[in-house]
Amino acid sequence: MKTVPTTSTYHPAGRRGPALVVLCFVQFMLVLDDNVVSVALPSIRDDLGFSTAGLAWVVNAYFLAFGGLLLLFGRMADLLGRRRVFLTGVALFGAASLVCGLAQEPWQLVAGRFVQGAGAAMASPAALALITLLFPGTEERARAFGVWGGIAGLGGTAGLVISGALTGLASWRWIFLINLPVALAAVVLLPRLAPESRAGHAVRLDVPGAVLGTGALVSLVYGLLRTGESGWADPAAFGPLALAVLLAVAFVAVEVRTAEPLVPLSFLAFRFRAVANGATLLFSAAMYAMAFLLMVHLQTVLGYGPLTAGLAYLPYGAGILTGMWLSARAVTRLGVRPALVLSFLISAAGLLLSGVAADDAYVRGVLPGMLVTSLGCGLGLPALTVAALTGTTEENAGLGSAVLSSVQQVGGAVGVAVLVALAARHSEVVAAHAGLRSAVTQGFSLALTVAAALLALGAVLLAALPGRSHRREEAPADTPERPADHGNRT
Repeated sequence: MKTVPTTSTYHPAGRRGPALVVLCFVQFMLVLDDNVVSVALPSIRDDLGFSTAGLAWVVNAYFLAFGGLLLLFGRMADLLGRRRVFLTGVALFGAASLVCGLAQEPWQLVAGRFVQGAGAAMASPAALALITLLFPGTEERARAFGVWGGIAGLGGTAGLVISGALTGLASWRWIFLINLPVALAAVVLLPRLAPESRAGHAVRLDVPGAVLGTGALVSLVYGLLRTGESGWADPAAFGPLALAVLLAVAFVAVEVRTAEPLVPLSFLAFRFRAVANGATLLFSAAMYAMAFLLMVHLQTVLGYGPLTAGLAYLPYGAGILTGMWLSARAVTRLGVRPALVLSFLISAAGLLLSGVAADDAYVRGVLPGMLVTSLGCGLGLPALTVAALTGTTEENAGLGSAVLSSVQQVGGAVGVAVLVALAARHSEVVAAHAGLRSAVTQGFSLALTVAAALLALGAVLLAALPGRSHRREEAPADTPERPADHGNRT
């Protein structure tokens, strides 16, 4: 395989903007399908005849494939070509969306959702790797990640609103069928806007590492999903988690002895990137749990219907967009690390403000904390992406993107499983001597306080990271992890 020149030297600068737009709208579609089915589940159950247990797999099948296959497909993107894997993933996602929209039996919808997740696992890290290579400079990369993160954040927020509108005004089938024009446009346009890129030398896919790594991730995600449904004491949850640990140990043992490992240990040993991924784990755990608990609070305590709750969540999306607009400027003026510390502290303060009383109305109790948290979240997401992909090159951009996406998925699953269980347990204790509204609210507030503590821990880890100065902590120019001309600020 020939060495591929760096993107900055062979890609026409005028096409980078349109390429970014296409990649961002695909990410919007992928994030939208994370939660777009939530509001439509009752309609899907009634139409297709799902059992209660089977209905959960309409959601879980997507998360299982998406979270479990990210690492494998991220590395395959490096080896086979990032544009090729991206386009294959988008086409697969579109075909699966058509299957979901036309499903007549429960198994057809669940199978379609699993294939959707596999397509997303191919497209998402490949798209992020393409952006990383299209925008090599720190400032332009921060701006590109700000746009990327803004569109993704908008997709996560808009999913509930779009799902409620389509399900109420048309049919639940349209929440899947609306993916088709986006997928078709991406498949047609991207080959004209972005060149192919792959690792600069021929390597073989580490099959044992791929099997063990994928098995560990699938087992971990499955165990966390079951834990969220039935608790940590359920053998059906504990077994997959234990298997995930065993497979992870075997994965490390194989990678140490493999000449061309799926995940080189030198990649994981890159200090700033490792800390950034650890901070991402804490950040995702706190934010996914907050989003879940806030939606429960809006519907259980405030009595909002699904569509009204989705609309009440829109200010969160506006705050994220504002924070992401500020993020590129903060990274440019302060550096990645100070911007991250600031974002974590702002988000933690917002979560502490969200500790509401049972009789607090939306505007007085929920909205202030929501706005502060969303501002910090928007400020942090692009900076975290910049930090987690620091030093990635033509050789490993797909791997770096896949590791980041896997950490986000696992962190979110852990946060929901642990913090939601903590809130529920505390609510049960309080309910013995207080009303239901007060008990649920106190459980909500306690979980958000713990989430704020996780963010404070992340801020401490980032602030304590050794470096040559508070503004620039660059890898040596001659290290293989970082080309000298990239000049990334971390």
